[in-house]
Amino acid sequence: LALMLTSAAMIPFAASAQTADPAQADATEDTPADDSAIGSFNTIVVTGTKTQNAENVQDVPIAVTAFNAASLEALKVRDVQGLTYSAPNVSLDQIGTSRGQANFSIRGLGINSSIPSIDPTVGVFVDGVYLGFNGGVVFDLFDLDSVEILRGPQGVLFGRNVTGGAVLINTGNPTDYLTGKVRASVDGPLLDGGRGGANYTVSGVVSGPLVEDKLLFKLGAFYNKDEGYFTNLFDGSNHGEADTKILRGALEGRFGDLTVTGKLDYFESDGDGPAAQNRGTFDRETFDFAIDFPGFYANQIWTGSLKAEWDIGPGTLTNILGYRDYEAVTGGDIDSLPAFIFHSDTDTAQDQISNEIRYAVSTDNFDLTVGGFYFDQSIAYTEIRDIPVSTPLTFYGGGRQDHEVIGLFASGQFNLTDAFSVIAGIRWSEETKDVEITYVRPRAECSVVQGTCPTSGTNSLIPTENNGFVDSNSWRNWSPKLGLQYEFDDGQVYAHWTRGYRSGGYNFRITNANAFEAVAAANNAFFFDEEKVDNYEIGGKFQTVDGSFTLNLAAYYTDISDMQREVNQSSATSGVAQSIFNTADASILGFEAEARMRVTETLLFTANLGVIDDSYDAILFDISGDGVIDDNDLDLRLPRVPAVTWGVGAVHELDLGSSEVLSRINFQYRDEFAYTDNNFGYIQEAFNMDFNVTWNTPTDG
Repeated sequence: LALMLTSAAMIPFAASAQTADPAQADATEDTPADDSAIGSFNTIVVTGTKTQNAENVQDVPIAVTAFNAASLEALKVRDVQGLTYSAPNVSLDQIGTSRGQANFSIRGLGINSSIPSIDPTVGVFVDGVYLGFNGGVVFDLFDLDSVEILRGPQGVLFGRNVTGGAVLINTGNPTDYLTGKVRASVDGPLLDGGRGGANYTVSGVVSGPLVEDKLLFKLGAFYNKDEGYFTNLFDGSNHGEADTKILRGALEGRFGDLTVTGKLDYFESDGDGPAAQNRGTFDRETFDFAIDFPGFYANQIWTGSLKAEWDIGPGTLTNILGYRDYEAVTGGDIDSLPAFIFHSDTDTAQDQISNEIRYAVSTDNFDLTVGGFYFDQSIAYTEIRDIPVSTPLTFYGGGRQDHEVIGLFASGQFNLTDAFSVIAGIRWSEETKDVEITYVRPRAECSVVQGTCPTSGTNSLIPTENNGFVDSNSWRNWSPKLGLQYEFDDGQVYAHWTRGYRSGGYNFRITNANAFEAVAAANNAFFFDEEKVDNYEIGGKFQTVDGSFTLNLAAYYTDISDMQREVNQSSATSGVAQSIFNTADASILGFEAEARMRVTETLLFTANLGVIDDSYDAILFDISGDGVIDDNDLDLRLPRVPAVTWGVGAVHELDLGSSEVLSRINFQYRDEFAYTDNNFGYIQEAFNMDFNVTWNTPTDG
């Protein structure tokens, strides 16, 4: 136990990302049954390496934490954010200004922005389809097959905007037998005198064959009504209400060596705006707040995918076609006070289409995957600001962007001996962005989304300034990976170097046109440049023959060039000016460990540890806000980087003969971290404890 606690480790229930074929398992006779909670840890299988066949996580030379459907249910995961406390150096948070807006961070690489034109550092993929921007990501999840969290740059296999890592979400596939499940729950706050209302959830799934062994189907529905937790002290009203509906369908056709799976998902959610607390009025230790404008949000999302897998020749040809259509409106009380000082609304429309085709071959001597990728996305965004203390006019502006990416990639692992292999990969990509930007400032009512806002010419209200600009830029580069792996009876060690890129781009939220155009003239560019990340990693994975003890370790050094950051500056006229710059070069040194120990056939301990040391190496733009570039900038902490995260947990099975009781407890700690680049805002250290007891009744289901 002492060894397990000091070495640190695996998350509660980080079970297989896919159910392993029994023929792949190395379980011995004294290993618990694979259909038990403890036994599900024996063979952990992942698909994120894109090899011909799913691989045991202990065999892949990357840092990855994976969950299957059973483990997600045991963790009571309601959304992706719920996995934040389940892996080292991982933060899957959403930004507070709009529900569902992802601001994910892995290994210290993350973003802190609600501007839709800002690309992520952690890519999210649903059924193999890349989600092109951060909106509508952190919402309710149900009927999942697996979630895989890949830590570190994944540029070779997944392209741009995965410099921190990738989160792979796989929804449930149709089954070849008739099955169904209905769930209902209600929960509510017990503290603070029962403040707020209840939270109701109901979901159902039915799946089975339409034509035996030929055509399978799956239908699912989810509904959640959250009556809110908070009390708005402005008028005593309940705040935080939300209403969410999900409809999902899937068809799978099996035609000999060809399998085609189509999925369609409709998502709708609406409710109150952010519960905004002004720290100048209320202490951060409380949930107290008072806002005169409750705000709102309303999202509607269609997501579809068509996946074809064809066993042809010695390998498998896979094609994944994806589509997404996203519409959202929001409103929020930005000043967070019981007075009308600064309110803001937004309107966002996004649609994308993508296609990846790849061919993978696995033999005794090598694994090789080659492929191509195409992505086309359009985003339109309107921002509205009401600041009556600044001007009687309302601010309107935003941006429209067409975004295209093409890429070619190859990834392989080649065995030099039975134990020693070389890892190599390369990806070429070209990215183009065409934009029309309308400065956000007082003007007659208009909408960028509807195409009624000007982007050039003279504003009659402010004749000395242009309305905006039209521009285009392309980026082209190579993302390589090179490494080594040595395998032995009880594990492996590996080392690799890889390079990744975060997309350059444009700011949709320009409120200080004169200052922006001065910087643009000095740099001879309207855009901010791409961010380059080099990662050097060494790791080891160890597991006893019977699977009773597992320890995975990784140490890494990340070098970041031209780091993109959002610089927030107070503005007397627009409330706040938010600018995107390449602010610095930085480096991150980190260590992480995951472990699990089966003490008995019915008791499992888990633990994890993450340690990060971050520093700025060179400052390219004043981020401290004092007007000069000096040691005050170099001494700042990188935002969203807790120095230490750790956790311990246990899973226990109690056999009652015809039924069983499954108990799980987990304790997780996350150190404080700077929330803003200038370090004015800090997120305090967090302690999170989960405990649940489940009785699996004698009646099946």
